[in-house]
Amino acid sequence: MQSLRRLGLVAISVLTAGCNAPTGAPLRVIVPKGATFSAASDSLKKAGLVSSPLFFKLYARVKGADRAIKPGTYLIKRNTPWTDIISALHGGHGLVNTITIPEGFTLSQIVPILAQTLSIPDDSVTAAVRDTAMINRLGVPAKDLEGYLFPDTYAFPDGTRARDAVNEMVKRFEREWKPEWTARLDSIGLNRHQVVTLASIVEREAKVPAERPVIARVYLNRLKANMLLQADPTVQYARGKHTPRVMHKDLEIDSPYNTYKYPGLPPGPIASPGSASLIAALFPADVPFLYFVAAPDGHHEFRKTLAEHEQAVRQFRK
Repeated sequence: MQSLRRLGLVAISVLTAGCNAPTGAPLRVIVPKGATFSAASDSLKKAGLVSSPLFFKLYARVKGADRAIKPGTYLIKRNTPWTDIISALHGGHGLVNTITIPEGFTLSQIVPILAQTLSIPDDSVTAAVRDTAMINRLGVPAKDLEGYLFPDTYAFPDGTRARDAVNEMVKRFEREWKPEWTARLDSIGLNRHQVVTLASIVEREAKVPAERPVIARVYLNRLKANMLLQADPTVQYARGKHTPRVMHKDLEIDSPYNTYKYPGLPPGPIASPGSASLIAALFPADVPFLYFVAAPDGHHEFRKTLAEHEQAVRQFRK
């Protein structure tokens, strides 16, 4: 047994002799609840943190540390010594809280999820999304960061403050926004805030991905024709909750987000749009449509005239 230990330690020394200090961006490793050390070793191998799961397990066994690991999501840098990796798995060092923000989520949906994930009060997150310094840095005429917390999966270390988490999500939006998109703004006659606003409406409206550029063009065509947008998602935003259908009484809500009453785009985004909807708003389809109606299966039928649109509506109601 002693010779086996010596053999393992010699082999491990050869494998790890060239390792330097930890480098690069941390890599994400997920250790599921109830996972064995063997399963954790395989996850470390897939992440590129361990070259040989077999020798890593042997090393942990020799150290008497191949049990009682803590599950969770870890952020570990490349070239981290095996001793430190094992220590992290046992002590929970490097554990992070993972949160996924789906495309089309509003601040009213994001705030409680972020607060729960970070184990902080909702009020702390609400204050962070209303941070005037961050709003001014973005240059948006708004009271909060609606639309600018980019939908993605984030990993926040334990103890992350609300402001730091929100700042990371805003930076993710800024990284996503490409320089050529700014150059495109003059071509469509909108500023960035207006594009994000339009993209957020497209995000909430489109059920079929391929329809995003067409829906964006319909709204742009309406703006060009000085028509009301009449976008149902903006009415739902004004109501403060999503419902399957917008009722006639909802169209009378006195809110600048009610595009059945107020002309032009609403004052700001109504949700967080993803890349596909931003691209659709920036590069809309070249179509003449002014109207569309949702079919029972979720796709839309597009029409050029009101008469054609009303006929399509009657057809679907049947």
